[in-house]
Amino acid sequence: MTKDIKALYNEAPAIFQRVRREIDKVMVGQNVAIEQLLVAIMAGGHALLESNPGLAKTLLVKTTAATMGLTFSRIQCTPDLMPADITGTTIIEDAGGSKQFRFQPGPVFANLVLADEVNRASPKTQSALLEAMQEQQVTVGNNTYLLDKPFFILATQNPIEMEGTFPLPEAQLDRFLLKITLDYPSFDEEMKIMERYTGRSEPKVEQVATKEDILDLQRLSRDVPISDDLKVGAVKVVLATRSWQGVQYGASPRASIGLINSSKARAFLLGRNYVSKEDLHVMAYPVLRHRVILNFESERKGLTSDQVITEILQKHNL
Repeated sequence: MTKDIKALYNEAPAIFQRVRREIDKVMVGQNVAIEQLLVAIMAGGHALLESNPGLAKTLLVKTTAATMGLTFSRIQCTPDLMPADITGTTIIEDAGGSKQFRFQPGPVFANLVLADEVNRASPKTQSALLEAMQEQQVTVGNNTYLLDKPFFILATQNPIEMEGTFPLPEAQLDRFLLKITLDYPSFDEEMKIMERYTGRSEPKVEQVATKEDILDLQRLSRDVPISDDLKVGAVKVVLATRSWQGVQYGASPRASIGLINSSKARAFLLGRNYVSKEDLHVMAYPVLRHRVILNFESERKGLTSDQVITEILQKHNL
């Protein structure tokens, strides 16, 4: 690690508070979404952000990168986007009278990559993100290029305007640690937004952490202890999704790992040195909602994956 472990552990709450203060300079409300985004980063996972248009998904991601000193790139997904537009391509250039090949990195070569409206990209292009998400590397031709760490893909999609989109397949959804939803602001929050963004100047944020800090904090968050009882409870919840009435496909073992790691990261963010039942309960929704696929009858009745998760949590007393 770049710092003394004990010193960094003691400093962690102050780092999180500074990051949160900087984000709050730009964002109004959305406290749950901000917390879950920071949890995803601490747990080293990717996140899918879903909301109606205009709720500052892109602004939240860009601001978070700026406060943490992470390199940021944005990919605007469209139906004509090609895989090489994401990963990069090999180009031919002159070198002393001869030709040579040189790899030109694409926008995926950044610490934090925003895939905006990812469901508008074609399946072939969506699949170009799979290797980067899972292996943190990119293969172009016969060469493999490692991505800089930390590396996160934060993808956004709108639940409306589904015409002309390509829904993410279950295999790709499963690679997102969390699915984070953003709600419309309240009246008071919208008034604050209006006042903040209708003046002469818009708020600016400062860098209050480094990517080395983030890597060290990620390792420390994995060391947060969790009781065997809570581990058993987490696994039972995930197993229940596979046989629950009205569910066509349940969560994979990747969900069990994600639920434990994200609960540890949340406890670490909140300054606790142990995982509580509340951490598991809160994180079960963003970890499982995109992994619980309802059957046609459940969808016809208007049942949601969050309602199913609530029923399962109640049954297992979490």
